[in-house]
Amino acid sequence: MYSEYAEIGGFDVKLSTQSRFDNKIIKKKHVICNRGGKQRKKSCDTLGTSGVRRKRNSNSRAIGCQAKIIFESVYGTPYYKVFQFDELHNHPLEKRSDLKEVRQMSYSEKEFIVHASTSKIGPIMAHKLRASLRGGYEFVKPKLIDYKNLRRDINMVISYKDAQMIVNTMNDRRAHYPNYSFEFNCQDDVLDCMFWADEMEKAYYAEFGDVIYFDATFRTNKYRMVFVPFTAIDHHKKSVTVGSGLLSNESIESYSWLLKAFLKTHGKEPTLVLTDQDAAIKQAVENISDDLFTNTDFRKRFSKLVWDINMKPDVFEVKWGLLMKEFNLEDTRWFKDMFTIRDSWIPGYFIDIPMCDGWEVYIVQHNNSKCAFKNEFKVEIKAEKKEINYSCEHFKCMGVLCRHAFTIMMRCGVKEIPGSFESCLDIVRDDKKRLALFVENQQILLKEFESDYISPGLKSKTDGEVVCKLLGVTIPIPEEINIHIPEVQSNKGSGIKKRIPSAGEVAYENSKKEHRMCSGCEKRVPHNLRTCPERVGAAKSAKDS
Repeated sequence: MYSEYAEIGGFDVKLSTQSRFDNKIIKKKHVICNRGGKQRKKSCDTLGTSGVRRKRNSNSRAIGCQAKIIFESVYGTPYYKVFQFDELHNHPLEKRSDLKEVRQMSYSEKEFIVHASTSKIGPIMAHKLRASLRGGYEFVKPKLIDYKNLRRDINMVISYKDAQMIVNTMNDRRAHYPNYSFEFNCQDDVLDCMFWADEMEKAYYAEFGDVIYFDATFRTNKYRMVFVPFTAIDHHKKSVTVGSGLLSNESIESYSWLLKAFLKTHGKEPTLVLTDQDAAIKQAVENISDDLFTNTDFRKRFSKLVWDINMKPDVFEVKWGLLMKEFNLEDTRWFKDMFTIRDSWIPGYFIDIPMCDGWEVYIVQHNNSKCAFKNEFKVEIKAEKKEINYSCEHFKCMGVLCRHAFTIMMRCGVKEIPGSFESCLDIVRDDKKRLALFVENQQILLKEFESDYISPGLKSKTDGEVVCKLLGVTIPIPEEINIHIPEVQSNKGSGIKKRIPSAGEVAYENSKKEHRMCSGCEKRVPHNLRTCPERVGAAKSAKDS
């Protein structure tokens, strides 16, 4: 009640003295203005020893304000009455938007700051972005300093424990999530490598793991650890992740450990692995002339030769030799090396390797009688397992299979509707009331969840429960640190991350450099013959005379 009055009046409140009965029940409770009380006297001694620890210079707001309210317990009842109320303040009241109670962050705002930080957006830009999304700064309760303070408190809670925190979180997932795999490697108690894959990624590998792509993307964290995803292609020709890894360096030992962890997790080797070839590309740049790269005829013929999936190996070898002879490339090292390993990258050598895992793809066309436009729909089917996918999504919209699916099923000899579609039909068929009730309840829950609640902030700089919830890591923050953060590595492709120095820093660095010799005064000074003060002064005096 008094806090609501204070919010309307323009001041913050804090809990002060409490007195209790012998049975520990509160007798009186004092709630005062947050500018009440007296400042502690500070002592300063310039001759004090350096070993004495100095206290932090906190900006105290206490100026002895007497505004307060005192509640007294009504004996024998659980109620309280107002014992004393002092209304007058000895300071100007503040705007409502500047009050600490109003500036409290909701959990959604804290989560927004954390998500912005993971996207390389600092607290200043995050505050501007939040104001733009809300329609103005007047609709954002926390100030910019509150955004900065939250980011600071999170960093202080995490400190140097992030390596131990991520390992604990992954181990917790492995213990509680079904079929979750996590492996890590430490060198002298320092995190060196880690690999993880969940149940969905293992299912993707089981279905589409014939061909995977393995390469480092070089998008690194603040320790410049290399992120290495393992990617496959599903039956929709879209990329799916089948595992991920982090490496502190790109050594042979690190990659070997990562591949062993991948095989241990999935249990089988892929049929084909695609990766880059950095050493070969480097040789190509060194040994191939620039004219060859700009030759349109060569590039066109070379691409047609390499990417023809229907060309047989013996035909490819003949055409390759003719092309190399025509452009005088028989002795070029890169082309010779690539021809030597042609069976590992030319599509014609993989004709006998099945890469669709039993899926047959059909394109169904039906003509529009009113115009010349033709509609095309893709249907994929596994006749043996009676599984079918189609691009028109008619079943999701209408609850019945489309004619395209029926056409392909009849063509492939499938005479029964797959059981998954039948079970879905049994649930939703002729049940519009339950469906409407579900939608109504969902909207009620959505409104309930969207209403922000004021969550308790960070009670202190060591309160990590809120930080753990925001970051999605295991609670509590680990006290014992057995795994330490890796040293910052300079890996290939990571770039040079240096901040832009200020004008003062540039001037200071230049001041430490040795100056050039001035031929006018024959001294090492920061001027030359044209701007030499002695020469300029002599020329001016000669002109005056």
